[in-house]
Amino acid sequence: MTQRSMPITLQVDLGERSYPIAIGQSLLDDVDLVSRHVRGKRVAIVTNTVVGPLYLDRLARQLADAGKQVTTIVLPDGEEEKNWASLMKVFDVLLAEKCDRKTTLIALGGGVIGDLTGFAAASYMRGVPFIQIPTTLLSQVDSSVGGKTGINHPLGKNMIGAFYQPQAVIADTGTLNTLPPRELSAGLAEVIKHGAIIDPPFFDWIEANMARLVAKDADALSHAIRRSCEIKADVVRQDEREGGLRAILNFGHTFGHAIESGLGYGEWLHGEAVGCGMVMAADLSRRLGFIDAGTRARIASVVQAAGLPIDAPDLGEDRWLELMEVDKKNEGGQIKFILLKPLGTSVVMPVPKEALLATLKACVGR
Repeated sequence: MTQRSMPITLQVDLGERSYPIAIGQSLLDDVDLVSRHVRGKRVAIVTNTVVGPLYLDRLARQLADAGKQVTTIVLPDGEEEKNWASLMKVFDVLLAEKCDRKTTLIALGGGVIGDLTGFAAASYMRGVPFIQIPTTLLSQVDSSVGGKTGINHPLGKNMIGAFYQPQAVIADTGTLNTLPPRELSAGLAEVIKHGAIIDPPFFDWIEANMARLVAKDADALSHAIRRSCEIKADVVRQDEREGGLRAILNFGHTFGHAIESGLGYGEWLHGEAVGCGMVMAADLSRRLGFIDAGTRARIASVVQAAGLPIDAPDLGEDRWLELMEVDKKNEGGQIKFILLKPLGTSVVMPVPKEALLATLKACVGR
């Protein structure tokens, strides 16, 4: 029998919607840990064609052994599949299998599967329970926590969705062993983000330990996941529905979402776009006098060390502005950016157009 150390357990404190985050090795082998959060008899596991062959049979068999009636739904892989058609596929199976409102949905995969399954759970029969089992670094440190669910629209990323909290997040760090280097780098973008916006000592630690993180050092990854989840859980506790503070978690995302939409979903990974977007946001922060050139250079250096792009694609000035105007933070037609003021502190604000255009000119691939 596999020896397992006790998982780290954090709590997202949201009153009656509170839930635990379990982080540790071999958690997918802990039948009780998963099944205790499935209150009814029925469970539907949603995964994709990459993660499914690795973990689906094991999880489904264990839940069946625990007395659960299991339905499985396997979707194509990729950000471009986070769409209306995939959502309908989930509903098609749930309805065909006569899944009732006590059915628990389990999201087994990365951020795309987590966001889409959560939105399906929020919508099916006006709300059924769901569990997040994130299998990528990006989803373990960010997207599985906080209850943001949704799908993309051709005109904007994550523009259709709901705030809907899971019953639990179960992050088995062993799944990172099968993660391709590019996907690992994409997850490191969100780790860097957490340090940059709110925790300077964590940012210092990330800089000092980036080589260990890229090499998948288990202790380093465990610390990065734990601290990222602590930071995000605390922000979500204070501002569950992004009325103010939570917007800082979108540092780099205004530029990043424009890159994803402009190039076509899936061309760059979400974390790659966010990594580049953070460099652009740091450049804009420097132009406005909020940080110095040295801090901007630190951001670019740590993003590059994570294996992420630091030069933005040339979408054309008009297209950049058009894409950034489709952003949930915007009000009254003004584009709002999360800026560093200074490193470790964030501000959300519109910016002068000339400063924005100067950043676009400076950051587009040379």
